[in-house]
Amino acid sequence: MREIVLDTETTGLDPSSGHRVVEIGAVEISNLIPTGRYFHSYVDPERDMPEEAFRVHGLSREFLAQHKVFKEIAGAFLDFIEDAPLVIHNAEFDTRFLNAEFALMNLPPLGGARIVDTLAMARRRHPGGPNSLDALCQRYAIDLSRRDKHGALLDANLLAEVY
Repeated sequence: MREIVLDTETTGLDPSSGHRVVEIGAVEISNLIPTGRYFHSYVDPERDMPEEAFRVHGLSREFLAQHKVFKEIAGAFLDFIEDAPLVIHNAEFDTRFLNAEFALMNLPPLGGARIVDTLAMARRRHPGGPNSLDALCQRYAIDLSRRDKHGALLDANLLAEVY
């Protein structure tokens, strides 16, 4: 079965406060095995980068200004994911941001049964324990040495290993 493991990076925590997507990483898996196909794009958020967000992912306003805006990459992203289930850690966060971007373009939201939230799965499997992506990687002995900051494609690849 084809699934897409997905992650985003953003300018903040709430799209209703004007925060935007700055990076999308999506990894195709088939029967839980990465196929080698992926989608990756940095996105110009057309706004400043708060220091707190910069500390998380290291993406500066100057760097992102050299990239396309969301509406210019949305078609390629939607073509890549097609109608596949989307595997996302803390899916509510990422889908809220993606759907806010789609709403600006009058496109339908992602959602429903196609979303697989690995945070919810981890909480059921390990109640009361730490269930961040870092914690799950450590729990399942997945190498985190290449990760010093969050990155959408790197985190999607790590989540594919966890999943």
